[in-house]
Amino acid sequence: MITTDKAALPVAADRGDFDRRRFLDALLTVGFVSTAAAIAYPVGRYLVPPVSGEPATESVVAARVKALRPNSAAIFKFGSKPGIVVRTADGDVRAFSAVCSHLDCTVQFKSDTSQLWCACHNGTYDLGGNVVSGPPPRGLEKFVVNLRGEGDDAEIVVSRA
Repeated sequence: MITTDKAALPVAADRGDFDRRRFLDALLTVGFVSTAAAIAYPVGRYLVPPVSGEPATESVVAARVKALRPNSAAIFKFGSKPGIVVRTADGDVRAFSAVCSHLDCTVQFKSDTSQLWCACHNGTYDLGGNVVSGPPPRGLEKFVVNLRGEGDDAEIVVSRA
């Protein structure tokens, strides 16, 4: 019969404070914290909008009167967003933001119905910028229109209200 005496077994060397369990705990903790940070950072960037670095545009020259025939329209750039200037059949000139209030698509002018139309979901607006049909929740932003100059060479100057 073999007996084992505990005194006869070799004693493990004193490793100090470092052992495998503590090393694995530290390694797993660093891994979990790194993964959490890698997930939280993009989510935080998505939820907090960036500060807009674009200067506020107050007015732009949209077109010349001679380029805009009655019952037609032209798209122009107003800051970083599109705008639309419309000359009605009566000759009145009106301007709106060309960004649909539903999903930010660009609206177009349909001369056959004299309406502004969003091709994304078939939303329509009247020539006052009000919603006629479709999913847009509110009307288009209206701009102030002034003419600079005289006759057909006059410039159509559009500014915020």
